[in-house]
Amino acid sequence: MAHHAPDQPGQAAAGTHLNAEERAAWIEAGRLLFAQECRFFHATQTLEQLPPAAGVELAFAGRSNVGKSSLVNALTGRRALARTSTQPGRTRQLNFFDLGGRLTLVDMPGYGYAEAAKQVKQDWQGLMFQYLRGRPTLRRVLLLLDARIALKPIDREVMELLDRAAVTYQLVLTKTDAVKPAELERKLAETTAAARGHPAAHMDVLTTSSETGDGIAELRATVAELLAQ
Repeated sequence: MAHHAPDQPGQAAAGTHLNAEERAAWIEAGRLLFAQECRFFHATQTLEQLPPAAGVELAFAGRSNVGKSSLVNALTGRRALARTSTQPGRTRQLNFFDLGGRLTLVDMPGYGYAEAAKQVKQDWQGLMFQYLRGRPTLRRVLLLLDARIALKPIDREVMELLDRAAVTYQLVLTKTDAVKPAELERKLAETTAAARGHPAAHMDVLTTSSETGDGIAELRATVAELLAQ
């Protein structure tokens, strides 16, 4: 089991415990952090070809087509930094991006795509799970969930795996622009309740839309506070 950097699973992330002035300061810190140059520097489909472990890594995980690449692009303000596709299961490798020499963003292969070839699924999911369990520089995983879709058994399996591996993770709802306010409120309550049942999960669930930009500033602030810890 990897020894990941200290964090505080089970507690709220940036924003919920701050006053207005403090929250504004972290929002600005997040803006400045993600305004730095972000560049792709490595991709791999094998553990043997992982880049040297250094600094702090933040990984984006989730089902195929949940919007991981789109969220990376929205956070960094770059439309084509991470490749996106309407074809689920296209991303089959770990993609590493350097953010101003301060943080490494890792766009992970999607899981749970039923139509992908069985051997391919085994290859890239095996890599993903092994990376999550064994990367000493991995500070947190952002586990993305589609706000339009109920939690699937595979999502709960991944949450349990992250608990067992002692990998701190935070749930992030994506595509919230496609959900009506009342439905989003219900989905947020459901997801928050699910997080409370997992020791490695932060209770603060974030909501985002890569299309409208909703929640992006708050997520940047959360990452900035994490990096400052």
